[in-house]
Amino acid sequence: MTTQETATLRRIENQSFLLLLVAVTLAFGWILAPFYGAILWAIVVAVIFAPMNRRLEGRMGGRPNLAAATTVLIVIAMVILPLVLIAVSLVQEVSALFARVQSGEYDFAGTVQRMFDALPAWATGLLNRFGLTDLTAVRDRLAGGLVKGAQTVAPQALSIGMNTFDFVVGGGIMLYLLFFLLRDGRALARRVKQVVPLRTSQKTALFGRFADVVRATVKGGILVAIAQGALGGLAFWFLGVHAALLWAVLMAFLSLLPAIGAGLVWAPVAIYLLATGAVWEGIGLILYGVLVIGLVDNLLRPFLIGKDTKLPDYVVLISTLGGIQVLGLNGFVIGPLIAAMFMVTWEIFSASRQGSPETETQGRTPEPPR
Repeated sequence: MTTQETATLRRIENQSFLLLLVAVTLAFGWILAPFYGAILWAIVVAVIFAPMNRRLEGRMGGRPNLAAATTVLIVIAMVILPLVLIAVSLVQEVSALFARVQSGEYDFAGTVQRMFDALPAWATGLLNRFGLTDLTAVRDRLAGGLVKGAQTVAPQALSIGMNTFDFVVGGGIMLYLLFFLLRDGRALARRVKQVVPLRTSQKTALFGRFADVVRATVKGGILVAIAQGALGGLAFWFLGVHAALLWAVLMAFLSLLPAIGAGLVWAPVAIYLLATGAVWEGIGLILYGVLVIGLVDNLLRPFLIGKDTKLPDYVVLISTLGGIQVLGLNGFVIGPLIAAMFMVTWEIFSASRQGSPETETQGRTPEPPR
């Protein structure tokens, strides 16, 4: 066999193996797709709690199994159990709210009518200018929309309890993977880094940005959400707003969106209070929302998220909204992560095009995730 024939045969063999590699990888991903949420959160939690696991391993005399098991128990106590308790309380509160709506205890139509009756003359004139003169029809449409929304949301909330088996299975898989990711995380990171066909500087930049975005998005986003939800729920409870826990959880979820977040909940409630004659309560809620709830977002979010991700606020907002729209709750991590990877890869490409290898890792180039 000639040298050219040997080279051709080797090229065919290499191409065939690459096709086999791609096919097997896609098939493996297809098999794991039903549990992608559990796998994603196992990786996210492992990245966040890896520093704690390393400290525990050092204090336990270098016993990785014991350190990983202890870290998993800490995760269960700090994260899983509080989430379960909040979910149970939320389902009970939503069920009670839905029952009151069904029984007619909450008269949305009457509430909307009182709001219209309380409007000042300038507001009524503004409605007339926009052609909203038939307040009865507007009231009926708003009331019907609110009732329909309650009837749609409440069964979805109640279905959480019906999917207990799926939740338990997913949670079990997540905790199981978490143990091994904590125990073998550094070895796995080194293995993945070795097989990625990029230069060392590029891999360092990508791996470092991945860890930064995961830690900043999850830790920062969740801390901001918890703070704003708790502060908003406390204000609603103090003002006697029904279903304060429900609104607190809703504010916490919406707080994952920078800039607009919790204001989508407390601002309409403040307007409702003003329109129904509770002027001081409405003004107090507006001041509290702007100066306290908003201040938490303005102070904590840039410190916890923007500082590490180096993403502008508008990129974080758009990527978070897009991620949630496409992937649901998991998208609030995947969206900013994809945005950060997009920006860092283009930075590396731009630096390589300029022929400056030393600038390919400009900015943060921390250690790869462990």
